[in-house]
Parts: sequence; C-alpha cells; structure tokens
Amino acid sequence: MNNDLNKYSLNFSFNSSQIFSIFGLYIFSFGSTLLGFGLYLLLESFGTVDRNYINWSGQGLFWTLITLCIGIFLLFIPIEFFRNYKLINRSFNELLTNIISVIAVSLIFLILSQIALGDDNIIFDQYQVISRSVSFSGFITIPLILFVIHNFGRNFQVLNKYSYSVVLLIWILSNQIFL
Repeated sequence: MNNDLNKYSLNFSFNSSQIFSIFGLYIFSFGSTLLGFGLYLLLESFGTVDRNYINWSGQGLFWTLITLCIGIFLLFIPIEFFRNYKLINRSFNELLTNIISVIAVSLIFLILSQIALGDDNIIFDQYQVISRSVSFSGFITIPLILFVIHNFGRNFQVLNKYSYSVVLLIWILSNQIFL
C-alpha cells in the first residue's frame, strides 16, 4: 500500500529560474500596458480621443512623460536583473510550479498596487485599473495558456521553443479584456 502512494506522489519544488521567469513576464506585461496608456494620454493631449483623463494639454503631456518613463523603467527591470527568457513547462511539476508562481506573483502585485496607489488622482486610479487587469489576466488567462502549452507542447515543438513569447503576447492581449 505504501508503495502505491509513492507512485502517485509529486516532487513539488520551486525553481528560482521559473519564478524569475514568471516575475519577468508580469513586469513585461505591466510595463507594456503602461506604455500603451502613456501613448493614450499623449493622444488625449493632442485632442484626438474623446475620453478625458486630463483637464488641459500640459497636464496630459506631464502625465504622458511620467507614465512612459515608468513603463520604460519597468521594461528594463527583467532585461537587466533577471535575463531569463525561457519558460520551462515540460513536466507536470513544472506546470504546477508555473501556475502557482503566476497566481502568487499576480496576487502579491494586486495587493501591493491596491495599497501603494491611492485614489487621489484619476491617473493613479487608472494605474490601479491597469494593475488589476494584469493581475486578473494572471489569475485566469495565463494558467489556462500554460496548461494548453503543456499539453500541446509535446506535439508542437514551436510552442516549447517560443513559450515565453507566446505567454507574454497572450498576457498583454488578455489585459485588454480586463481593462
């Protein structure tokens, strides 16, 4: 009986490279979405869109500059510090590690952003909305995509080779659903 239980046990362990890879994906997604919001603020400053987050064009250019600088800074964090652009998702244990890491990183950033960013300003409120969309995408969409990549990666080696890029692209696109 004890031998039967050992056959079904999982050797679940967190690999730091997998966690940093997931953390980098989150930061890339959040930074990319902030860059998009910065470009939207720029378009609003020139009067080409209808929705108003700003009162006058100087304020819009100010927030555009700040948002673009924050977005660019966030995009450089994974490039300079993590340098891990590979998502390992071959075994079931790696799949579980990736899914738990995505959910944990998303939850941590959701809590931190809701605490750190106040409702003092409409721009900060939009930063919170962007943070929520990235986190909710990490809660819902990305675990499903990781599962699909795990199952179809055996048949399509392109998915295994470019899994980091595929997950990043889907994370950025699924942010738009939750915005």
